Amino acid sequence: MSLFPKDRNLAESPEKVELEVRASDYQAKPDGFAVRLDGFLGRHLSWRSRNSIQTLIADGYVFVDPGAPDRPGPKTPVVERRSSRKLRNGARVVIVIPEELRLPTGVFDGSELHVLYEDEDVLAIDKPPGMAVHPSGRHFADTLIQRVHRRFRAGNDDLRLPIRLCHRLDLETSGVILVAKGDRNHAELMRQFEDREVEKEYLAVVRGVPESDAGEIDLAIGPARTGEVRLKMACIADGLESSTAWRVLERHGDCALVSCLPRTGRQHQIRVHLDALGHPLVGDKLYGLGEEYFLRHANGELDERDLADLGLPRHALHNHRLVFTSPSSGARLEVRSPLAPDLRAYLDERGER
Repeated sequence: MSLFPKDRNLAESPEKVELEVRASDYQAKPDGFAVRLDGFLGRHLSWRSRNSIQTLIADGYVFVDPGAPDRPGPKTPVVERRSSRKLRNGARVVIVIPEELRLPTGVFDGSELHVLYEDEDVLAIDKPPGMAVHPSGRHFADTLIQRVHRRFRAGNDDLRLPIRLCHRLDLETSGVILVAKGDRNHAELMRQFEDREVEKEYLAVVRGVPESDAGEIDLAIGPARTGEVRLKMACIADGLESSTAWRVLERHGDCALVSCLPRTGRQHQIRVHLDALGHPLVGDKLYGLGEEYFLRHANGELDERDLADLGLPRHALHNHRLVFTSPSSGARLEVRSPLAPDLRAYLDERGER
């Protein structure tokens, strides 16, 4: 179940999101089904650590209505501060968004978007690092899709022109994001992504300098079977086929700028493959230095020493180029985003090698 209903006008900031407990999501029968509250939220807010979810519950932002059609409950959900609370099939869970994270009316009108390309079918945006693509978890306000909706829908609930993301970028990744105007264009562009007809080029700043000028990494990727972070991936023998071509563009003192062409689209593919190559991304909290950096970051505990180890406050990955086919004309279109300023500055500080 999605955190937000389909075609919600995201120009308006939600005050809460609601989820329903469904045994079918767990491939279980309704009778006798039960799941812990923190486990249920962990499934839907998978980018958050268990500690941060338990804090969200303890701070009173989670409400539960245990009622179901055959088991009437309270008319309105009530606050639940116990992470171990058992939820049964049909229960409703409401997550209240703290006021400071809500989007005040009129904060932006869409003009802050850096538009790289636009026609009647698509909109290509240059996403800055640190901006979430879609409201989720602790990022409910001022996300990229909210800004896009604000541009097209401010004060207008007419949804005859749905605005849909064609792909995602991680919170810390910068660069090109493609947005479709209308369902038909969205379906066609999604087909192109799924059929690997969209050419993607990322720029990555990596630790150390690869000995070779170029190469290809063909290593299967799947969920990491060790560690505490549920989102972490790894190169494993029984994972999904994954392939990334890479080429060194610049060599600097203790790092390099690398062009990456992912042939497949696995979760964290470039980050996992570059780590396997022995050259993880600068600033990557999950791969390279150890996931303890990710866990401290999730709990807001990174200190100056951690940031010095990481080199950058975000992982150094930038979606530089997308090539796709126009749904209307059939022409191949190329959209480019220059290397993000923070990554350019990091490289320039280290000089050429």
